Amino acid sequence: MNAQTEITAVEARIRDVVANQRTYFRTKATLPVDFRIAQLKKLGDLLRAHEQDLYDAIYNDFGKSKHHTQLTELFPIFEELKTALKNLQGWAKPRKVPTNFINQPGKSYIVPEPLGTSLVIGAWNFPYNLSLIPVIGSMMAGNTTVLKPSELPAETSRIMAKIINENFDPGYLHVVEGAVAETTALLNQRWDKIFFTGSPQVGKIVNTAAAPHLTNVTLELGGKNPAIITEDASINVSVKRLIWAKFINSGQLCLAPDYVLVHKSIKTRVMERMVAEIKKHNYTVERGNFTRIINERNFDRVAALIEPEKVYYGGETSREDRVIQPTIVHNVSPDDAIMQDEIFGPIIAVLEYDTLDEAFDIVRQLEKPLAGYLFSNDKTTKQRFLAEIPFGSGAINDAVMQITNANLPFGGVGNSGIGRYHGAFSFECFSHMKPVLEKTFDFETNLKYYGHSDRQMKWIKRLG
Repeated sequence: MNAQTEITAVEARIRDVVANQRTYFRTKATLPVDFRIAQLKKLGDLLRAHEQDLYDAIYNDFGKSKHHTQLTELFPIFEELKTALKNLQGWAKPRKVPTNFINQPGKSYIVPEPLGTSLVIGAWNFPYNLSLIPVIGSMMAGNTTVLKPSELPAETSRIMAKIINENFDPGYLHVVEGAVAETTALLNQRWDKIFFTGSPQVGKIVNTAAAPHLTNVTLELGGKNPAIITEDASINVSVKRLIWAKFINSGQLCLAPDYVLVHKSIKTRVMERMVAEIKKHNYTVERGNFTRIINERNFDRVAALIEPEKVYYGGETSREDRVIQPTIVHNVSPDDAIMQDEIFGPIIAVLEYDTLDEAFDIVRQLEKPLAGYLFSNDKTTKQRFLAEIPFGSGAINDAVMQITNANLPFGGVGNSGIGRYHGAFSFECFSHMKPVLEKTFDFETNLKYYGHSDRQMKWIKRLG
């Protein structure tokens, strides 16, 4: 079979998958909220029944420990399911809104309705979390869903496909495994919703593919997330939280602090504390608090960012094991190679600043990040940070933890993404919030009809 024949076969298979999902959606089976709740419960039960399989698969891909997987992958999924099951009946109900005077007597409300057939393209760095939480959002909203997991962690892709494809009607929920050919074939189809998590570069490809169909798109991308430590911050607490946030998943986290701007008066103390914190954790795959880099290509990319003369701590690498030890680089300038793209690995770059204006200027010169972090006790500094620095989500005196609050939406801005999800925001992400005005036949004014006069215009202006 030549490459063209293979692509044609893939295209045909994908067309059948999508057609099957459209047919299923037209049966209206997904519309009742009780059906959605039953399917969400079923997914939760299946994940619990296969927990050990999930642990084994991700360990084989990353060397990611059971506890690390629980904390960053499964617990967030179960929390999302819990939130959905508790609130879905209320979220799915029409929402009353005020009706202006000119439309009286009448009532206004918003009716959530499913968009239709959804495509979820998951990311490799948290393959369960970043695949299944969007799927839960699509299920909540009453859509049919095709999930395309990342092919890079092959074992996790395989176990998700097994769990879902052996237990759900493929017209309702189905996993398509594969690489470029399958993703291209999926993007060539017409969808009612595409949800993508990945890099800005691929996000642009997804957006371009969606444009001819005017498909509703959510893009969860990345960027260079800044952390700013001011001279009045608590150094010990700031560094403790910062180091934890940076080296989760060996820095392969879109919300991780990418670089740190430290006031020059405390730079040495901060870096000394960073080293002490890293040593205290003793990050290794064997200890279960560190993971391998996903593949050799990413290993080579991240390792190439380490300039030996700028290493303050760490810098050791093993291509055979795909491990890069936690590394601090300093004397970094905004023009350095490490500042041009998201690091997405266990290296943290330290830049010093003199004035807050200088620090803010460095951040604003780059694309809008997915996250922004400030460590400070000064009220004015906090206000300026929130007013002057754009970012998708953020935290003051912490990092990454904003994602654990389901009441806060998660998403980017500008180059770091389009749209938001988690909790109620996931439901809205995969729904059309349909506005409706309902009038009675009992009364009608002639004000809006033709034959207008200045007097009518005055009344319309007054009543509007």
